[in-house]
Amino acid sequence: MADVDLRPVMEGRPHRGDLLAGLSVTLVLLPQAVAYAVLAGLPPRSGLVVAGVSTIVAAPFVSSPLLQTGPTAITSLLTLGTLASVSSTTGVDVVPLAALLALLVGVVRVVIGWRGAGEVAYLVSEPVLLAFTSAAGLVIMLSQLPKLIGSEVTGDGVAATAVLALLDTDGWVITALALGALAIATVYVLNEVNPLLPGVLLAAAGGIVATTVLDLDVAVVGEVPTALPSFELGLPWGAIPQLAVPALVIGLVGFSEASAIARSFATQSGRRWNADREFVSQGVANIAAGLVGGMPVGASFSRSAINRAAGASSPWSGVVTGVLVLVALPFAGVIADLPKAVLAGIIIAAVLGLVDPAPWLELRQYSRQQFMIALITYVLTILFAPQIQWAVLIGVLLVIGAHLRRERRLEIDADVTRTTLRLHPIGILHFGAVQRLEDQVRTLLADHPDVDRLVVHLGRIGRTDVTGALVLRRLLREAAGRGITVRVEDITAPSRKILGRVLDGDPLLPDVLPSDVEEVPSPWGRTPFGTGPRA
Repeated sequence: MADVDLRPVMEGRPHRGDLLAGLSVTLVLLPQAVAYAVLAGLPPRSGLVVAGVSTIVAAPFVSSPLLQTGPTAITSLLTLGTLASVSSTTGVDVVPLAALLALLVGVVRVVIGWRGAGEVAYLVSEPVLLAFTSAAGLVIMLSQLPKLIGSEVTGDGVAATAVLALLDTDGWVITALALGALAIATVYVLNEVNPLLPGVLLAAAGGIVATTVLDLDVAVVGEVPTALPSFELGLPWGAIPQLAVPALVIGLVGFSEASAIARSFATQSGRRWNADREFVSQGVANIAAGLVGGMPVGASFSRSAINRAAGASSPWSGVVTGVLVLVALPFAGVIADLPKAVLAGIIIAAVLGLVDPAPWLELRQYSRQQFMIALITYVLTILFAPQIQWAVLIGVLLVIGAHLRRERRLEIDADVTRTTLRLHPIGILHFGAVQRLEDQVRTLLADHPDVDRLVVHLGRIGRTDVTGALVLRRLLREAAGRGITVRVEDITAPSRKILGRVLDGDPLLPDVLPSDVEEVPSPWGRTPFGTGPRA
């Protein structure tokens, strides 16, 4: 169980800054919620209902008071890939599947936070996260390109569809392209001038005016149900096996957004944040989203930044946002005339910042290996789209593989003075590196048959696992069996416990340990594991 208090807490009353921040975020969230629902392949209502409910439910649990929860671009893209594959294999409609997926994502995050395992937020390394987010931004833009130009063509995958749409110039709708380009410019320019200016809302309002007043002939969103959220338990529970792995991936990868935002705000403000509480807050938000028939949610960079710039000082700003969204729901029918090209422009403008070459140039200078891992993750994210979760998993495995390969590099400095052989291994003495130690020791003893004393200095060993300790003991026994006096010196703190258990009390290795290594009772008694007679 986690040490941190995970109970919901809402202290005091909302300040004026919280009220202003809640209103400012609402003006951005309403059109974004529609856009991200469409990005996930869902009707606009799926985004609108969770936009109101999730922000309210998450607020009492957050550790970062500035975090704004709701539909996000990357989480929507992950959802799109999952729904596309599971719906095609099960035949279940995507709307209830999305609700069940949100519920499962919520359970994953709540369990992680409740069990105090928030450290898994750091499993996705910075290079992999950089590659994934920038590639996801590009994939999102490619996915919206056909809608931006009004094309109806389809291809095998996101990139193929975008290329076919660009080549099919006869299918372009110039009016749609103009509206979409104007939406991108409006959002981008106003955000550069002042993040508090509701560029997203103005772009959406302009698009609605263009279709209703000017009677432009472009594809629009269509009818949007205006009913308030209601609990929905008739979910396709039989699809849980197919959704389990995607829910785990979205639960971990999607949380990277919340983690990055909370860490950034904590650094800037000097206030601590807690990954366990943040996992719980994002978890209950997703559970609530699933129970009202919505979609998976996460934390938004842009809306959290607006929340901060508008003067929010407590989680009350999130509650204000959620309430205002729910109040606006009965009037959401006006979105029916919103051009799809404008929605596409809003989404593209939201992810433009993810496609930034500067971090790539820095990473290339820092580490060629990590740069290549990031590049592979980037390419796979585009190739696998919309099944981009697999690219992240491969990236994580590549990082783990590179880490294990690096840890296998056990360097050994050796010197022979008269009849004393001293070994100074450098690195980590674990299962992947012990072969190097075995080969080196046996080679040195064979090359120096006059050695009658072997001293192994472990002062430059970071840690030792049980395999490393057992192999070391075997080598010391072999040397002792040849009449060589053996000794282990300079044992570092991370290795003391395991070496005390494995080496202390071995009748074949008397006085092998220095006196400062405290004896740790072995669960097998005085005879360490493997020291007894063999059959």
